[in-house]
Amino acid sequence: MANEDKKDFNAMLNDRKDMPKFQTITDEKSIEKYGGDRMYFAPPIDYDRVMRLVPFGKLLTVGTIREYFARQSGADFTEPITAGIFVSIVAWASHQRSENKTPYWRTLKANGELNAKYPGGMEAQKEKLESEGHTIIQKGRKNIRYYVKDHENALFPLG
Repeated sequence: MANEDKKDFNAMLNDRKDMPKFQTITDEKSIEKYGGDRMYFAPPIDYDRVMRLVPFGKLLTVGTIREYFARQSGADFTEPITAGIFVSIVAWASHQRSENKTPYWRTLKANGELNAKYPGGMEAQKEKLESEGHTIIQKGRKNIRYYVKDHENALFPLG
């Protein structure tokens, strides 16, 4: 995202944009990839609600949230692109609030990867996670990425 300092992320967080909603997809490759044709869209505020559940020292992945929404809604899968965008909106909305923060830094990308699109980038997320007892490992030489070591052992179970 760009111009984060000029956007009202809390307004975005509460804009439901006709969601939740379902869409039937017809692209065979996508149906095969996601295991069905019934796609679910959750509103940004639902991501915030779920991300708030994660206690100190525990973690979630965006994929886990997507699986949870699909299960809860009876869909085959939750749309992945809006999921990534909405998780970032949750993070920036929390960052803009002086109180009632959402612990967004506990939500990781796939395979335990830190999210460069969070406020302060991966460095800020790394600091917050390390302060909660997680070990962060670096992978790559040019395209450097950070991951929570053994993140699977700290995953918070969603319903």
